[in-house]
Amino acid sequence: MLCVSLMPETTELALRDLAEAARAADLAELRLDAMREFDLARLLAHPPCPIIVTYRPRREGGRYDGPEAPRLETLRQAARLGARYLDVEHDALTSLGDVAPAKVIVSYHNHERTPDDLPAIYARLAKTGAAVVKVAAQANHILDTVPILRLLRDATRPTIALSMGPRGVLTRILAPKFGAVLTYSAPSAGREAAPGQVALAEMRDLYRVGRIGPRTRVYGVIADPVGHSLSPRLHNAAFAELGLDAVYLPLWVEGDPAAFVRAMREFDFDGYSVTIPHKQTVMKALDEIEPLARRIGALNTIQRRPDGSLFGTNTDWTAGMASIEAVVGPGWLGGKRALLLGAGGVGRAMAFGLRQRGAEVTLADIDAARTETLAREVGASTMDIRELQRGRAEKNERGGTEKNERDGSPDPPRANWDILLNCTPIGMHPKTDASPAPKEMLRAGMVVYDAVYNPLETRLLAEARAAGCRTVAGIDHFVRQAVEQFELWTGRPAPVDTMRRVVVEALR
Repeated sequence: MLCVSLMPETTELALRDLAEAARAADLAELRLDAMREFDLARLLAHPPCPIIVTYRPRREGGRYDGPEAPRLETLRQAARLGARYLDVEHDALTSLGDVAPAKVIVSYHNHERTPDDLPAIYARLAKTGAAVVKVAAQANHILDTVPILRLLRDATRPTIALSMGPRGVLTRILAPKFGAVLTYSAPSAGREAAPGQVALAEMRDLYRVGRIGPRTRVYGVIADPVGHSLSPRLHNAAFAELGLDAVYLPLWVEGDPAAFVRAMREFDFDGYSVTIPHKQTVMKALDEIEPLARRIGALNTIQRRPDGSLFGTNTDWTAGMASIEAVVGPGWLGGKRALLLGAGGVGRAMAFGLRQRGAEVTLADIDAARTETLAREVGASTMDIRELQRGRAEKNERGGTEKNERDGSPDPPRANWDILLNCTPIGMHPKTDASPAPKEMLRAGMVVYDAVYNPLETRLLAEARAAGCRTVAGIDHFVRQAVEQFELWTGRPAPVDTMRRVVVEALR
């Protein structure tokens, strides 16, 4: 069941919120501790949906700071007036007494961490005889979700278990897959009753939580950070379009991504997209890696095979080459001179792709050692990426090309590049006024590719278009690599138009 947590200030606002909640959720939690005043008789007289009444004290993360006796009496009154559930703290259950016919949710909250003895805590709560056991603990790392998922999977009685905070979002979305009685959502963004709650509309429409069950296949994007990623919108829209029982999650993985992938094996996650900064370090968690992806030394796609083994591949290079060739035509890259900025995961993929197509490649990255290593692997030359920005800065300071020619200061490099590729995050939202290369080096007839897809047109692409260059936008690459992932995972043709439309709408 999908429950929306409400924290209105007054009875009138509560009545309005309850009516709205009833149109989209299965039930509502009414947080009395957030209200300046409340009239329980009015609130519970003709509720539009089942109500959980919660009157949370500060010791458990709530706002109530008064004496205990009147708080408990208010909960008893709510039971007499028809509340479907009462959420009662584990240390107050005995004092509350019998509240039939209301059902009791006995709850434990830890807003600081996920304790090591969580199974023992759950066992004690389960012995109370309450109708539902609830455990909520702060996730300070995504691996803190593992004991929460285990609690749900192995529960001996009706259970709610969740990880609070942005690193624990996956437990809220996957709660119905692992048998939770319910999962909580916020009425809208900015109105969260607890950290990490997802807005009701997203839970219902984006993640389709109401359709998630034990057989739902699970995918997600591994990133640090992950909040900016559009992959959940793109892939979930594709699943919905084809009516597939699958969900795609944002997975904020800090530190070692291989440790996360290994930990999730016991929960049978079906596949992952992998992005910055994990495309190389995640490889050590896999059983098999596609040969070219191993040569590239980076991957962006993981698939769980029927035997449970994990297979990794790289759809970045194929999507990147296809995006460029859609503009210039097949075979154009052979013999062309390419300046590639960035030697990270995407840069590595594109460098191998360019060399496979027969291009001559020059690499530039702020990490000189990384640049030299990749250059040796693919047979490329290198240049100092700082020359690009230094040339622009000195030119601006000295007043333009004519003055530079008089005093000998350096202009931006003017090698006869046929194609310039940006595989760095420079120009990405929110720093959209940045460009990795000065516009003075752009010339008519050059092809300019930018892997950045947010915004739709980066400063680099805008300046390239103004200079008469042919441009390849990051959105083309982004959608193509996702299409390849989708088809690998599902064995079905991807709804390409839907996937592209979702991304464009999100970026406008």
